[in-house]
Amino acid sequence: MKHQGSLFALRHWPTWFGMGLGCLLGWLPYRLQMWLGRRLGDLAWWIVPYRRHVAATNLAMSFPELDADTRRRMLRDHFRSVGMGAMETLICWWAPAGKIERLTDMEGLQHLEAAAARGQGMLLLSAHFTSLELGVRMAQLYLKRLGIRTTAMYRPPHNAVVDTVMRKRREHHIGGASIPDSDVRGLLRALKRGDAVWYAADQKASNQFSADLTFFGQPARTSLATGRLVARGNAVVVPFFTLRRADNRGYRLLVQPPLEGFPSGDDEADAQRLNDMIEAAVREAPAQYFWLHQRYKREGVDPYRDAPKDPPG
Repeated sequence: MKHQGSLFALRHWPTWFGMGLGCLLGWLPYRLQMWLGRRLGDLAWWIVPYRRHVAATNLAMSFPELDADTRRRMLRDHFRSVGMGAMETLICWWAPAGKIERLTDMEGLQHLEAAAARGQGMLLLSAHFTSLELGVRMAQLYLKRLGIRTTAMYRPPHNAVVDTVMRKRREHHIGGASIPDSDVRGLLRALKRGDAVWYAADQKASNQFSADLTFFGQPARTSLATGRLVARGNAVVVPFFTLRRADNRGYRLLVQPPLEGFPSGDDEADAQRLNDMIEAAVREAPAQYFWLHQRYKREGVDPYRDAPKDPPG
């Protein structure tokens, strides 16, 4: 991504200060980082009422079987999870590899090895969990041992300094390029040369190539592009998810078997298959999924338009 003007212009100094502070926080002891993350989530609970309203709406639509008190606790836990996710991004960018390995409990390494043995590009298919940034680096540690370069798709932030630091830190650790999510050709080139590309299609869905499919029993606008990208890139699809352990002492990196019969040629059936797979993973740790996104907004339907209410206790 090209930026106009100097990154060291006076207007960027506050952001550089924030990046420096983030670097220092990235080296703190893990338990202190997670405590700070939970407090950051508590702060966000009060200062972003509209996003709290969005997340509460998503949880009510996705878990109608739960009573209001249970969903309220889940909502509060979700904000703390988002705060921890912010700290985990700093861990991902600046912590040494040894710390990442100590925090990682890998489940399904054999599936990663089986996919690598095929000699094709690998689409690391995941979803927007709050630990997603750290999960990419965790997967990279294992892929590097298998001789596979990792590439990550990302949505470029508007701030030029943040964009530069994000790309450089990611590329320093993963050994490959970071591809903007709009660069489809770049993604295909990476797959064709045999890279492992991290990819999530559970949020961004253009009206041109998407459909209203089911997610947690609700119609949700869903991208239909994944199957076609896999076919054009001659890639094998390996689902993986990063979940924070219940004891808050690390992470479960869950690697599932490579998808067989994917793509099937039926774009909607393939996309629904991915929705179902993501839903199953979310049900393992509902508060850790990124519910701040307007997942159920679609043409002519906006369940989030009501004004946010005062924060529940």
